[in-house]
Amino acid sequence: MFLRLHLLLFAFPGFLPFVQAADAKPNFVVIFIDDMGYGDIEPFGSKVNRTPHLNRMAEEGMKLTSFYAAPVCSASRAQLLTGCYAPRVSVPGVFFPAGKNGLNPEEKTIADYLKELGYATACVGKWHVGDQVDFLPTRQGFDSYFGIPYSNDMQRTSSESGKRVTPLLRDEKVAELLEDEGQRRVTREYTEEAVSFIEREARAEKPFFLYLPHTAMHVPLFPHKDFVGSSSNGVYGDWVREVDWSVGEILGALKTSGVERETLVIFTSDNGPWASKGKAGGVSGPLRGAKGCTLEGGVRVPTIAWWPGRVKAGASSDAISGTPDLLPTFVTLAGGKPDPSIKIDGYDLTQVLDGKADQTKREAWYYFGGNNLQAVRSGPWKLAVTAQSIGMGFKDKPEDLKKKGRLYNLDEEIGETTDVAAKHPEVVARLTALAAAMELEIKENKRPVGVVKNPVMLYPSSQKRRASVRRGKPVNWSKVKLGDVFSSGQVPDLVKKPFTIFGGIETKGKVNEVVMAHGGTQVGYGLYLKEENLVFAVSTGKGHLERVQAPVDPGKVEFSAGLDVSGRLFLKVGKRQPIQSDRGNHWITRVPAEDFSMGFDDAHAVDPQAPKATFSGKLLEIRVNAPSK
Repeated sequence: MFLRLHLLLFAFPGFLPFVQAADAKPNFVVIFIDDMGYGDIEPFGSKVNRTPHLNRMAEEGMKLTSFYAAPVCSASRAQLLTGCYAPRVSVPGVFFPAGKNGLNPEEKTIADYLKELGYATACVGKWHVGDQVDFLPTRQGFDSYFGIPYSNDMQRTSSESGKRVTPLLRDEKVAELLEDEGQRRVTREYTEEAVSFIEREARAEKPFFLYLPHTAMHVPLFPHKDFVGSSSNGVYGDWVREVDWSVGEILGALKTSGVERETLVIFTSDNGPWASKGKAGGVSGPLRGAKGCTLEGGVRVPTIAWWPGRVKAGASSDAISGTPDLLPTFVTLAGGKPDPSIKIDGYDLTQVLDGKADQTKREAWYYFGGNNLQAVRSGPWKLAVTAQSIGMGFKDKPEDLKKKGRLYNLDEEIGETTDVAAKHPEVVARLTALAAAMELEIKENKRPVGVVKNPVMLYPSSQKRRASVRRGKPVNWSKVKLGDVFSSGQVPDLVKKPFTIFGGIETKGKVNEVVMAHGGTQVGYGLYLKEENLVFAVSTGKGHLERVQAPVDPGKVEFSAGLDVSGRLFLKVGKRQPIQSDRGNHWITRVPAEDFSMGFDDAHAVDPQAPKATFSGKLLEIRVNAPSK
């Protein structure tokens, strides 16, 4: 028998690596890009971003053209790691620095499964499912971690330097605090760390799992200086070039280490592009929508599977698939089985990758925005069961998206503009029933989020919540100082109410700085200085943002801003006549999800045009008044 096999391998020498790969446990590499749109790389139609290494990856592998993530960062990462829709594991949105919640360590992640099966595991890059030690990668199945634990725009002020920084972690310790320009190194350093891990484990002949969630392409954009000016598509294109270079380094390391035919590599993105950022955001190609929504452009992401000798070169699959499928696929290929006592939503993609099946056993894909099921897809049909937004940060919502019950045939029109519900009531009824059943099933089988009692910043910061003010205790406005942070439960309830912010500041003149902020991209309000104007902005929670502005002079400035009894914005500076918005009904429709922060923005900006700089002047007075009923 040995002689016959030997002769067969001699006659067909190219068959030898395939036999070795089949006998050995395969390695897995997931390259997870942040905020990259469906149309941002050449294999998916980009004409402005050059991606030669991704072109090669697609030519030698398989494009997955109906591969889905989640609308925003943390939800998408939880989905990939656990094999579940994000609401099932109680991670519907985005986590922030020093938050009490994170991915529950009791969840069994891909890394947990593979570690049990004898794999070396490493996470290199943006984690963003909780920054407290209990939630870090080293507590979720990974042997090691190197990276920024959340989004690169979540800078806080360092107590030591007074500069806005992000922490770069090595395992569970802060290795370095990065100012903005320091972020230019992260893609290169992530890549070097990843290559080192591949080479080390290949030498040890141990199967490995590398999870490489890049900080790129999240704003602010910081490509390495070697790539600045390297593209014809501005800074965004420069960073795409660097990401593509990184892919080339990873594939090259697998080849030179002799394990390329034993390794499945998945390249994908965590959500659609942050298109409201303009040139700093990507594009969705033929898809409608962007990051933050459940239209195809918000969650369908450019995905390539590469496994020389196993995945057919130049292949393409339109199988409905997504990030939850990676867990059962990897575990099965590694010779294990997902724990049947743990409910997951993913399906094994092995047959699809092998070219033996057009689809998995999935009946439908469910599109969650936060905890809300907003749409469902089965085959070519997609039903919007609720109203939808066009994407995070966009001021206006198209009229058609305000209507629920819209039905699209994605095979005939991928851009989701023609509602065919009236022509196919039986499809609407079937998908409505599927959606209702899933909503009930998630509700009955939802697992708890991770919680720590006393969350702390990972480094000393002047912007941490004041220990003397407990959550829920009303703010004592006479004691508020620059740098203070208060929960929404500590400030007056402003939902659907008129309110007034009274304030006094001393400015240095022509500056671009945040005065105060409460809320994020979905709902909230804020005041900031821009050039020689004070700007008051309100985001209503209905995809609508309104702002008014008034000129200010250097020195002491007294102002009042808010919503009047008709819901109209007003801003009064000194003794000048108040400036008002043209229309009313700009009510804040729900409690802001993010904190009230004084002199800076604690998280995401209410107004995408707002500056990031901390207020450098003096705070003389601030208070927020609203009727109690």
